[in-house]
Amino acid sequence: MTDYTPLVSDFYGYSEALADREKAVLADLRDYLERDVRPIVDDYWERAEFPTQIVKPLAEQGIFAMPWEETKPFENSAVFRGWVALELARIDASVATFVGVQNGLAMGSISIGGDETQRREWLPKMAAADVIGAFGLTEPLSGSDSAQGLRTVATRDGDDWILNGSKRWIGNATWSDITVIWAKSAEDGQVKGFIVPTSTPGYTATKIERKQSLRIVQNADIVLENVRVPESNRLQNANSFRDTAKVLRLTRAEVAWAAVGNAIGAYEAAVKYTGERIQFGKPIASHQLVQNMLVKALSNITASLGMVVRVSQLLDEGKQTDEHAALAKAYATSAMRETVGLCREALGGNGIVLDHGVARHMADAEAIYSYEGTREMNTLIVGRKITGQAAFV
Repeated sequence: MTDYTPLVSDFYGYSEALADREKAVLADLRDYLERDVRPIVDDYWERAEFPTQIVKPLAEQGIFAMPWEETKPFENSAVFRGWVALELARIDASVATFVGVQNGLAMGSISIGGDETQRREWLPKMAAADVIGAFGLTEPLSGSDSAQGLRTVATRDGDDWILNGSKRWIGNATWSDITVIWAKSAEDGQVKGFIVPTSTPGYTATKIERKQSLRIVQNADIVLENVRVPESNRLQNANSFRDTAKVLRLTRAEVAWAAVGNAIGAYEAAVKYTGERIQFGKPIASHQLVQNMLVKALSNITASLGMVVRVSQLLDEGKQTDEHAALAKAYATSAMRETVGLCREALGGNGIVLDHGVARHMADAEAIYSYEGTREMNTLIVGRKITGQAAFV
């Protein structure tokens, strides 16, 4: 068991409020990530490949099992689970995204939308990483308007459902064992969820190439052509987009945590580099303008940490709303975007190559900024709450 040491970038000591068991698990996770993941991620990022050898070790630490009653290894808080997302993204945002898809979106869909039989069948297998999941909501022509604009259709045929349509930007989908597909029922027009084994005839997933952000994540275009799914694979408690939104509410807050982790990864690299880089006969960290950049970056991180800690406390208290999660995601990702830019600037030209630890975080920030609800959509969710006026269209 590794002793837990707060991150230097946790300037106000927010992690000190974690339970001792939570700190111990975080310490072991950080030790594994530093030892076995950090040394390889630049090469995998450059090749746009996923290091599948890290999946089982993460599962063995209980990372996929943490949130769900059927699988969680010990009592843990939403704040702790946020710190897990932060620690993952601090090393690599793609790894954090993979974990978020597996245990948040895919397992979350089954835990929230599934019945007891479905939860018992799938969640333990996914917690052990014996089954890899994906989450199929976004479509080529439907992103921010998924609540109304889904074009994938589910048609009832006796004891089965027939799915037809397409999905885009689906993380993990090139190598997942199952994908939770969200589709509109031809009967009632309501959005329903389906557990679709990726070996099902008519299901095709094609890797999206030439990405310049989250290159390790294997995003796919999915085509569904008369994909037959039994009624037993329909999520029995997911009967409208309101149920889909319950999953997104939980994961959106953890994306905000990942944004803070990604910013911290860039910040730590910038502090290290500026302390070692000699110009004009002394480390550039001794220059006022460089210190200004680092302080601004730390200010963004500290403010974002305060927000994400509180939004997860609200979840633990049963008080978190869509607006709470949306504000955290919008603010933390915007602050992250500025932070990684400041860190890149502090490194000068060396900031654009992978070797110095900032470039990957800077590129990956662009995807985190947009997925799980753009800043604009999250702003409108909060704006509707504070004004009482919907301004989505």
